[in-house]
Amino acid sequence: MRYINIGVVMCIWVALFPPELFAQTEKEIDAHTLYISDNGAPVYKSGIPKGLQADKNKANSVKWLPSLGLSLSIDTTRVTDTVNQVGYVISPDQDGLVQMPFRRVSPQQSLGTVSHVNMPEILDKNYITHSLADMEAFVGGFNGNLWGFDEYLLLVDGVPRDVGSVMPTEIAQITFLKGVAAVVLYGSRAAKGVIMITTKRGEEGELRISVRTNAGIHAPRRFPKYLGSAEYMTLYNEARANDGLGQLYAQDDIYHHAAGTNPYRYPNVDFYSPEYLQKTYSRYDATVEIAGGNENAKYYTNIGYWNEGSLLDFGQAQHNMNERLNIRGNVDMRISKHISAFADAAIFFYNGKGVNTDYWANAATRRPHRFVPLIPISAIEEGDQASSNLVQNSDHIIEGRYILGGTQLEQNNPFADIYAGGSNQFTSRQFQFNTGVNADLDNVLEGLSFNSTFGVDYATSYNLSFNNDYAVYEATWNNYAGIDQISSLTRYGQDASTRTQNISDPWFRQTLSFNAQLNYLKQVNSRHNFSAMLIAGGFQQSISGIYHRVSNANLGLHLGYNFQEKYFAEFNGAVIHSARLPEHNRQAFSPTITLGWRISNEDFMASAAGVDYLNLSVSAGILHTDLDIEDYYLYESIYRQTDGAWYTWRDGLNNSSTDVRRGENPDMTFPKREELSVSLDGSFFNNLITFRGSAYINQMTGLLIQNTALYPNYFSTGWPTSSFIPYVNYNNDQRAGIDYNINLNKRIREVNWSLGLTGLYFTTKATRRAEIFQDGYQNREGRPLDALFGLQSDGFFKDMNDIESSPNQLFGEVRPGDIKYVDQNGDGIINAQDEVYLGRGGWYGAPLTGGVTLTANWKNFTFFALGVARMGGHAMRSGSYFWMSGEDKYSEVVRDRWTEETSDTATYPRLTTLNGNNNFRNSDFWLYSTNRFDLSRVQLSYNFPSNYLENTFVRELGAYINGANLLIVSPNREIMEMNVGGAPQTRFFNIGLRAMF
Repeated sequence: MRYINIGVVMCIWVALFPPELFAQTEKEIDAHTLYISDNGAPVYKSGIPKGLQADKNKANSVKWLPSLGLSLSIDTTRVTDTVNQVGYVISPDQDGLVQMPFRRVSPQQSLGTVSHVNMPEILDKNYITHSLADMEAFVGGFNGNLWGFDEYLLLVDGVPRDVGSVMPTEIAQITFLKGVAAVVLYGSRAAKGVIMITTKRGEEGELRISVRTNAGIHAPRRFPKYLGSAEYMTLYNEARANDGLGQLYAQDDIYHHAAGTNPYRYPNVDFYSPEYLQKTYSRYDATVEIAGGNENAKYYTNIGYWNEGSLLDFGQAQHNMNERLNIRGNVDMRISKHISAFADAAIFFYNGKGVNTDYWANAATRRPHRFVPLIPISAIEEGDQASSNLVQNSDHIIEGRYILGGTQLEQNNPFADIYAGGSNQFTSRQFQFNTGVNADLDNVLEGLSFNSTFGVDYATSYNLSFNNDYAVYEATWNNYAGIDQISSLTRYGQDASTRTQNISDPWFRQTLSFNAQLNYLKQVNSRHNFSAMLIAGGFQQSISGIYHRVSNANLGLHLGYNFQEKYFAEFNGAVIHSARLPEHNRQAFSPTITLGWRISNEDFMASAAGVDYLNLSVSAGILHTDLDIEDYYLYESIYRQTDGAWYTWRDGLNNSSTDVRRGENPDMTFPKREELSVSLDGSFFNNLITFRGSAYINQMTGLLIQNTALYPNYFSTGWPTSSFIPYVNYNNDQRAGIDYNINLNKRIREVNWSLGLTGLYFTTKATRRAEIFQDGYQNREGRPLDALFGLQSDGFFKDMNDIESSPNQLFGEVRPGDIKYVDQNGDGIINAQDEVYLGRGGWYGAPLTGGVTLTANWKNFTFFALGVARMGGHAMRSGSYFWMSGEDKYSEVVRDRWTEETSDTATYPRLTTLNGNNNFRNSDFWLYSTNRFDLSRVQLSYNFPSNYLENTFVRELGAYINGANLLIVSPNREIMEMNVGGAPQTRFFNIGLRAMF
C-alpha cells in the first residue's frame, strides 16, 4: 500500500467540495475523524466529505504519523469521487482550517473567542490595499482594536511584525484571537488580543502564475474652509473691538482684498485652490504570484509593486511620490521520511519623495493676507534698475515670470519651500526571515512530534534631503500711472545651495523570535481524543534610541481532550517572565480552561433537521502581563543629585543636594487580565444561516499608578521638588460586551445571495481608582475608561448685567458673547470643580460597531458592497479649526459668531484677539456625536467564461471596478470627512485585471 501524507500532497479542496457536503454518512471511514497537517503543526478536522468513500476493509489503514500530526494514510486507489471516479487528495491549505496558536484546527474545533477570514476569498470580490482594511465588517469583536482594548499583538507567520510589512495578496488567512484562553500561549505581550496573519504557501502540482494589476485615482472628500483675506480682516477688526481695541485694517485695504483686481498686491491665498492642487492623483500596483512544487518541495513567491502620487501640483511637489517593492518567498521541504523543514524570506523597499515643508500644517495656520507666494516680474516699474538687479541675481525665477514672495515675518513659507527649499526622500527597508524544522518522533513515543521556528526581522529607515537656502522678496507698490506697479523690492535671505546630502532621523528595529514545541496526539478506541503541546518561546526587539529591549518570554502548555467530538475540554497555560518587575516577582503562572459541547452531536438533536452543527463553549482564565508597565525599574526608588544650589553653610558656599523622585516598592507584581466568556457558533438549514457569537466580561487588575491620593501629603514636597510616592498595583478596569458574526446564504432564481452581519457592543468601567475629588460627580471610578469630562454650558452671556448676576468664572475675563457655565456645586465660582461627565469618548473604538456585507453572484458577475456603522462615541470640536483666538486663522465656523445682532441665533462665541481661555475648553458646548455609517466599498467583478479561454495559456481571467470610502452618513458628516492640518481624506476609484496562467 502506498501511503500519502496529507500535509505534503496538495490539491484544491474547497472548489471540489463546498461546506454543505461535510456530513457523517455510512460510507465514511470507520475512524470517524480525519486528522491532517500543515508544515508539521498538529491539525485536526472532523468528518469526511460525502464525495469521498473508502473500502471498509481498508479502514485499518488509518495510521498515526506524529511528525505531521495525526494523518490519514489511504490507498489512493480506494479514495475516489463517487460520481466521476476521479482520484482526489486533500489539501490542508484549502479546506478552511483555522490557524490557532501553534496549531491548525477546523472552525468547529476553534473553541472560544476566535474569528478568522480567508483573504483570497475576500480579494476575489473586494480588492483592498491594506491588510486590515474594513475588517470590522468581517469580524465581530474587531473595531480597530479587539474587545475594547487599546492595542493588540500582531504576528505575521508567528513573528511580531507591522501590518504594513505584508500586502493583502500575500495573505492566506487572518485570525483574530480575542479571549484570554485564545491568547495565553503567546504570553504577556498578547494580553490585549492577537491578530495572526498567515501568508500563502506553495501547493504540490504544476507551476501556476497569477497576475493582478490595478489603476486607480484618489479624489479628495472635503477640504477645510477658511475665510478669505477681506472677510478675515473684517472679522479681526470686530474681534479687536470686542476686546476694546481699535481697528487694525483700514476699510480701503479690505476693499482691495475683496475686489481681487490685483491679487499680487492684495493677496488672498487659498491653500486649497486648484492653482496649487490637482483634482485627483493616481495609484498603480501590480502583483505576480508563482507557486508549485512536488512531494519533496513546494514553493510560493509573491512580487509586488505600487506607487502613488500626491495632490500637490507645483514646484518640487509635482514629483512627490510614494512607492514600494516587495518580494516574498516561502519554501517547504521534506528532508526525509521523518523530517521536514521550511524557509521563508521577505524584503520590501519603500521610498517616499517629498518636499522640505509640511504644506497641510501650514494650510491650517497661515493667514491668507500676510504674503503673496509669487511676485510677477512684469509688474516692476520700468527704470527700477535696483529691483531688476535683484531679479537678475535670483537663482529662482519661477516659470520665467515670477520671483518668490515673502515678508520679514514670512521669510520661510511653504510655497517658497516647495519651489526652492530642496527636496527629501524617506527610505525604509525591511527584511524578514523565518525557518524551522519539524520532526516525527514516533520512534520515541507514538503520537509525538517536534516543531521549531526561528524568525528575524530587521527594519531600518532614514531621511535623505537637500536643504537649500533661498531669498524671498517683498514688493512696494504704487499706482502713480493709474496701474499697480512695483516701485521697489526688499530681499530677505540669500539664495544658497550646498549640494550636500543631509541624512536625518535614522531608525532601526531588530526582532528575534524563537519557539520550539513538542506535540502529542492520541486516539483511544476511536472515541477519546487527546492532544498536548509543550511550548517554549518568545521574542525580543531592539529599537534605536531605546536602551532596554522589548522582550516576551514564556513557557506554554496545551492539554486537550474530546469525547466523540461531543464534549471538549482544553487547558491552556503559560509561565510568564518579565524583567520589568523585582527579581522575586518576575515569574507568574497564567491558567485558562475552556469547556465545549457539540450540541448537534447529541442524540436528542437527531430530529432537529434545521441544525447542521451547534457548538457551545465557556472559557475562563487569568493572564499575567507587563504590557501596562511603562518602563523598567519602576519598583526602585530614585535619588538624584541636583546641580542647583539648595543650601549654604556658614561659609556662604552653595552646595548641591540630593532629591528623591520616587519611592521603592519591592512587592510590585504583574497586572492581570481575569476573564469569563461564553461562545456559541453553529450552522442551520444546510448552511443557509451561520452564526458565531461571544459574550464576555473581564477585568484588568493591579494596574500601576503613582498617586498622591494613596499617601500622606508629606510624601511629596514642592520646594525642593521631592517625592517618596512609589508605583503600586492599584487601579482596576472592567470591560464587558458581546460580538457576533451572522451569514445568510440563499440562491434566489439565478442569483446567489450572501449577507454578512457583524457587531460588537462593549462597555468599560474604571472599577477602582484612588481619588480625592471634593464632589462625587467628578469621580472617575464607576465611569467609562474613555469618559469625557467638561463643563456644562448655559448659553452665552447676554450683557454685563448677566455677567454680574452669574457665578464668577475664573478661567479668564468674560464679556457678553462668552460661554456661560453651570455652577454644579453651588459655591458661586466656576472652575475645574464644576466639570461633569459628558459621555463616552470612543478612545478604544466606538462602543457599538456593526458591519454589513452583501454579495450577489449572477452568472459570471459578482456584486459586492460593504458598510460599517460606528455608534455611541463622542468627541470635542477642538483644535485650530474650531478654537480660534489671538492671531489664529479663521475658519468658516466663525460666521455663526455671537454679536449683539445675532445674540438669539449665534452658535459660536464672540471673537477675541486675547487668549479665549474661558470659551475654548472642554464643555458640552463643543461636544458632538461621532455616530456614522460608512459605505466603505462597492465592487463589480466579471470572470470570463472558461470556454473563452480554451486553447490559450490563460486558465482564469477576470476584471473588476471598485470604489472605496464612498459615503459617510452622519449628522456631523462635515467634521467626519475633514482633515485639518493633514492631507485630506480621499475617495478611491479603481479598475483591475487578474489572470492565472
